Amino acid sequence: MVEGLVRDFVPRSVSAGLDFSRLQRVNPKFHSGRRWGRRREGDVIWRLPIREGRGAYLYLLIEFQSVRDEWMAVRTQVYQGLLWQQVIDEQKLQAGARLPPVLLLVLYNGERRWKVATRMSELIALSPDSTLWSWQPQVRYCLLDMGAFPEDELVRRSSLVALLFRLEQPHSPRDLKELLNQVIGWFRQHAGCERLQGVFMELIREAFARRGVSLSGAGNLLEVKSMLATRLEAWKAQWFAEGNAKGKAEGKAEGKAEGKAEGKAEALIALLAGRFGAVTLLQQKRIRAAKLATLERWFKRAIVAPDLRSVFRSPR
Repeated sequence: MVEGLVRDFVPRSVSAGLDFSRLQRVNPKFHSGRRWGRRREGDVIWRLPIREGRGAYLYLLIEFQSVRDEWMAVRTQVYQGLLWQQVIDEQKLQAGARLPPVLLLVLYNGERRWKVATRMSELIALSPDSTLWSWQPQVRYCLLDMGAFPEDELVRRSSLVALLFRLEQPHSPRDLKELLNQVIGWFRQHAGCERLQGVFMELIREAFARRGVSLSGAGNLLEVKSMLATRLEAWKAQWFAEGNAKGKAEGKAEGKAEGKAEGKAEALIALLAGRFGAVTLLQQKRIRAAKLATLERWFKRAIVAPDLRSVFRSPR
């Protein structure tokens, strides 16, 4: 999926020279032993060879954002510096060695379009004509704003990443149902992607929850499809039968929050079971009783955690 993300949505001039056949996941330590450094649980880092040079590698750092950050370019510079320091320490680089290149992707799924600086130079209070300009950092990141891609362009693509981007865009429940059929069709054609199905289950639950439809209780994509067949018309009738505008807004907000938490809890249990085996009844009870913010934090950890206990461990 990482290969599809880069090939389909990163400029071709960047992806053309990458060897995805030897893509490796990197553990982002980020110097937890140093006062000024810390490990970030949400970081996803990959290492892959560059075909243009023997022994040369690119470090691909993916940052997930649901809200706009005016200072993302500053954070980008910090992340790159910390990652390079980790490479220096782990590989024990000596004087004269060269650092590997880093590409940072910001994957944004917020409702408001991303209209903030993508380069450090846009944030520095200097004119490019200044004698100090050449001494300023020139860091930039590659932004992938899911909601900004035209729907017809995404429809023309057959990749799972394009389906992911479409799920993050606004749709009516009926259109989401058709999109779900396309997701199911993709997984039928690509056996052995059970772990990814767990992630898409969560995305589909969230997409329908934003439209007031709770899919809690469904354990897989086919069960979601069956549930929608019986609930969609009932949901539509209930929507038009609601009372005044204030009552409708309050009821929708309450149902949305409750449905989203329930869906997140069930998706987390399914993901943990797929990655680590059986989830105890006590752990399931703890998950279902947790608040939405906690569930979202656990879900992000569950995607990259080395073991089940690490998902629930409090940060130091």
